[in-house]
Amino acid sequence: MTNTGMFFRMLFSAVFRRRSRAMMAVVASLVGAATLFCLAMICIAVPQQMNEEMRAYGANLIVTPTESTGDKAGIDESMVQHTTEMVKAKGSAKYATYRYENVRVNASPYVMAGVDAAQVKNLNHHWVVDGKWPSSGKVLVGRDIADAIGLKVGSAITIGYRASDNASSTGTSASSNEGTGSANDETSSSSSQNSSNDMQGMDMSGDMAGMDMSGSSSSDQSSSSQTSNGQSGQSPSDQPTQDGRVSSDIMDTSGTEFRVAGIVDTGGSEDSIIYATNADVNKLTGVTRGVDVIEYSAGTSDLAGLVSGINEMTSMHVKAQQVTKITASDTRIITMLQTLFWVVSLVVLVLTLVGVGTTISSIVSQRRNEIGLRKALGASSRAIGIEFYIESAFYGLIGGLIGTAIGYGLASWLCVAVFERSIVFNWWLALISVVFSALVAVVASIPPVHRATRIDPAVVLREE
Repeated sequence: MTNTGMFFRMLFSAVFRRRSRAMMAVVASLVGAATLFCLAMICIAVPQQMNEEMRAYGANLIVTPTESTGDKAGIDESMVQHTTEMVKAKGSAKYATYRYENVRVNASPYVMAGVDAAQVKNLNHHWVVDGKWPSSGKVLVGRDIADAIGLKVGSAITIGYRASDNASSTGTSASSNEGTGSANDETSSSSSQNSSNDMQGMDMSGDMAGMDMSGSSSSDQSSSSQTSNGQSGQSPSDQPTQDGRVSSDIMDTSGTEFRVAGIVDTGGSEDSIIYATNADVNKLTGVTRGVDVIEYSAGTSDLAGLVSGINEMTSMHVKAQQVTKITASDTRIITMLQTLFWVVSLVVLVLTLVGVGTTISSIVSQRRNEIGLRKALGASSRAIGIEFYIESAFYGLIGGLIGTAIGYGLASWLCVAVFERSIVFNWWLALISVVFSALVAVVASIPPVHRATRIDPAVVLREE
């Protein structure tokens, strides 16, 4: 029998003679490998799945016209398609367009958005809609507006449009409020302020006589609010007057009647906006034009680079910006998960080292007489050390194989339970897990093996 054959015969003989100790070393490596592989698989899979989950809560990128082109033309259809192609070239993307107009309901100013209902529904999964989405002749009303006016699903609402209310650019208003984090937050801020100045305490169905002073006060409030929000450039002195007072045209409640298809409740600025189809907005205003805002839910890891790329295309006459409340939340959660992964991994690694090292120390203690006899017969410390290192690597290899399989099962179960999605087995990560388990077992055996190689055969034989 060759030396190599004798070496492996002695190795496997030592393993099987001490099966209980060997099993403890394998279990220690198994637990470590299963935990680390499970955490690694989750750490790799979760950022992508978390990004997709966060994208269901609205846009992470908005595009608006530049100030130089922020007029009533808005962003035309060809530019919407071109911008969308640029976004999709970096990854998957969902988008929705919005055209904003200032309208009146019971003489009070509100913001109306022309949308494609299918696009908005697909982009904003977090919207809670009581009823249905807008369709021809029907609108989706924000919860704040519904509560203020007393609207319910199926109620009639008369919406009036005045060109004078939209004298300045809606696109400019939307694009000038950078850094707010949401397109709807930008455009509806004026609506929230104006709607709070409702004609409280005034009976709209009563005789308008004797209410000139209230009408004038309401007109002054509306004019001041519109001017401060960029919606109208006229001051009260510039508006038409009658008998030395501002015209009561603001009290005009005429308009087009719509039905309330549904009421949206998000807890955000969307609750102060009226949503209608683009066709209904075109019919109401009598003007067909481009959109004021494009919202994207972009599935790219380099969102900042995409924003820079769009902004560098000066010929496009649009500008892009990140919605920080979405991207920041996504990044913060992923960072927390990765930090937790490293902390838990470090703890598991230390426990694995302790478990394997303790087991190897016990094996060395049991084989102390055998080691002394072998050294007395001429075995070198190097040969004895190599035998123990290979034995430890064998325990780590077996534990790594079984632990990796268990870890994948745990990771798959967690992803299905939490995200309702499966994960793909990563062969490279599995190979690294097995090799790393063997390496950890070898490192853990260094102290006890070092003690084994320093055993004095004379002392051991004297004890015998």
